[in-house]
Amino acid sequence: MGPASLNIRSDIPMKSPVVTTVKHGDRLEILGSRRRFLRVRTARGAEGWTDERQLLASADMAALKDLARRAAKMPAQGVATTYGELNLHTQPARQSPSFLQIHEKDKVDVLIHLVTPRADSPRKPLIPPPPKKKAKAAEKKQAKREPRFPLPPMPKPPGPPADWLDLSRPEPDEGLADEEPEPKPAAPTDEWSLVRTPTGQSGWVLTRRLVMAIPDEVAQYAEGHRIVSYFSLGEITDGDQKKNIWLWTTTSDSSQPWDFDSFRVFIWSLRHHRYETAHIERNLKGYAPVILKEVDFSTRRQPAKYPGFSICMEKKDGQRYRREYALLTNVMRFAGEYPCEAPAQPFLAKPPAPLPTSSAAPAPEPKESFGESLKRRWQALTGRK
Repeated sequence: MGPASLNIRSDIPMKSPVVTTVKHGDRLEILGSRRRFLRVRTARGAEGWTDERQLLASADMAALKDLARRAAKMPAQGVATTYGELNLHTQPARQSPSFLQIHEKDKVDVLIHLVTPRADSPRKPLIPPPPKKKAKAAEKKQAKREPRFPLPPMPKPPGPPADWLDLSRPEPDEGLADEEPEPKPAAPTDEWSLVRTPTGQSGWVLTRRLVMAIPDEVAQYAEGHRIVSYFSLGEITDGDQKKNIWLWTTTSDSSQPWDFDSFRVFIWSLRHHRYETAHIERNLKGYAPVILKEVDFSTRRQPAKYPGFSICMEKKDGQRYRREYALLTNVMRFAGEYPCEAPAQPFLAKPPAPLPTSSAAPAPEPKESFGESLKRRWQALTGRK
């Protein structure tokens, strides 16, 4: 079973009374199906109806556990919240089962982003549809019946006019050669974020439903770009206040294959008592994850380690390099670069696995026609075959 809790109803309509409620991970026996609804039996013997999209096959549960294992090792790229209830999906696809609900103002760790084509991922039918009815014998005879009188032969089609080549040429003032073909509309896509809850559960949510929890006094400088990740590099004391030194990455076009195209460091100014830019780089191709670390930086006196970060970005030669930056009190310094690590195994949207058919749910037999019913009854009365 997929969601944290699922109501099993006595019938298909949502107004039907609830027979019982099951929890995430409970096993259900499938008894039958009707469209996208399934009749199921719980471990305690209660029977009722539920939506097929709310159920997870054993393969889906194994994939969900593998996703949680991979997500547990990923560094958080910031904390996000939501202004309304948000479903956590097993796959980055709208039709994938949801197994948990994030409530309003709940906070989650944002791990990675993914752009996928907006397409349905239907599950294979539990029970194959009945075969199509055979054409009636009368219709077959009518189709094979030849006309009483033969039809006259079809006349030959008329030939093209003698000047058909001249007629096919465009007019000189039409300007067809200068016209460019209209671009095809781009296929719709969805942007998904892999998030991790405080309890360690991980799943996919629509990115547009998340709000990065960076303070508004910094978020106001986003200039319409989406904040992809953010981090605190340290603190500055200003009187009785403590202000964080913030690093963020942003993107102006989420449809690109890279994760962000700009990063910026904000320092709290003790003179003006406001946030100011300490370092900014734009028009780059950056890839997650951004990693906070202590960076080796040599000064005139001696080498030392400073708080800093590293960012993986693609250069003009097409190779990816991880560039390190060190924070020297209130100044950022470039500290070196080296090749990026190999990209992690990609996350791909997969359709839900087919649910196993219970032995109590045999495939329905095709309905017999009225003539076949009469024939079967006549054979039963006379004993003839």
